[in-house]
Amino acid sequence: MRILIVGNGGREHALVWKAKRSPLVKKVYCAPGNAGIYQDAECVEISSANHAELLRFAIKEKIDLTVVGPEAPLVNGLVDLFDENGVPIFGPNRRAAELEGSKAFCKYVLNKYDIPTAEFIVFDDYEKAKSFLQQHKGSIVVKADGLAAGKGVFICHDVEESLNALHKIMRDNEFGDAGRKIVFEERLVGDEVSIMVIADGENYVLLAPAQDHKRIFDNDMGPNTGGMGAFAPTPHISQEAMAQICHEIIEPTIKGMALEGRPYKGVLYAGLMLTAKGPKVLEFNARFGDPETQAVLPLAESDLIETMLAAADGKLAGVQWKNSRDAAVCVVIASGGYPGEFEKGKKILGLDHSWDDGVFVFHAGTKRHGNDIVTSGGRVLGVTAVDSTILRAIDKVYKAIKWITFDGAYYRRDIAARALRQLR
Repeated sequence: MRILIVGNGGREHALVWKAKRSPLVKKVYCAPGNAGIYQDAECVEISSANHAELLRFAIKEKIDLTVVGPEAPLVNGLVDLFDENGVPIFGPNRRAAELEGSKAFCKYVLNKYDIPTAEFIVFDDYEKAKSFLQQHKGSIVVKADGLAAGKGVFICHDVEESLNALHKIMRDNEFGDAGRKIVFEERLVGDEVSIMVIADGENYVLLAPAQDHKRIFDNDMGPNTGGMGAFAPTPHISQEAMAQICHEIIEPTIKGMALEGRPYKGVLYAGLMLTAKGPKVLEFNARFGDPETQAVLPLAESDLIETMLAAADGKLAGVQWKNSRDAAVCVVIASGGYPGEFEKGKKILGLDHSWDDGVFVFHAGTKRHGNDIVTSGGRVLGVTAVDSTILRAIDKVYKAIKWITFDGAYYRRDIAARALRQLR
């Protein structure tokens, strides 16, 4: 088979890496890719936003399956275009991807099908939203309705913070059209977990549960980012809890989307909070998480491409998915200043190191500059280590990460520390 991966981040590098290991696959392309993906696949200079050119390439090169990494092409209808032209593709279509593309629509589905989530209210008028906040006391979560690269969520502790968040979203237009509507939610308390499933519109298989680290600084301090690291599996989720999540959240969502006339095919990512009253949905994403994918795929013992093909064809019934009993930890190395302003073009040293077994370096914001590899984004690399226990994986990843450096390089020192607390 000839496979095309769409995207240029760490998630896409992990998908390329996993696709290469499938016995079904002869060649992997990536559009547009990055400096690390270039070493594992043939990169083609086509933007993930250029849907027409992606389709032409897939037809010309006789691509057997296209896999969409980022959310924007899904929300903007790339899958619909391929489907209309009979070209095989994995991912939800535009109407199904609205689960991520609109938090207001997501809340509508959760509410209609009695799927547990936080109490919420939606506004599309700034003055009405402001008036609501002025009367609200205590913590509240403020969310831009549309896509905001993981940065459109503000956890506010008082009225001043919530009004500032509202102003950033609806007056300063910090997130553009994504802020035309706004969602206010009650703040949930508990442990977060990321559950990813591969669905065919009716059936699904369950990937290893993971936990992301959104805040930029240790101890979950500072602003939200796209994700500074992840670990899998999450030790605090029992088999009983996972069964509850599947029964109360995953299955009703897939059934509900089918009833809405939006059958869900692709990766469904559920960001959950494990509260004292049970698991509740924080958000849905319509694609693999980043950086959770860099921790979850190295634990997958089943053939990813075979499973994606079955999902795209609506034939997941009877497909078995197996996850390793090992543990994986991914630590993101970011540019200094991220998630704010940062410089690019910094030469990266140490990538030619001879890594131990079970260590993988996934490129995110990198590009080639002559014979060098330099930084080109906020999140630059994701270093993942796999070992028999979470403690051994933590030790292995932080030993590996010391070999890599560039001017301004920053990473959290406490990725997966919460897993050790959960084990205790």
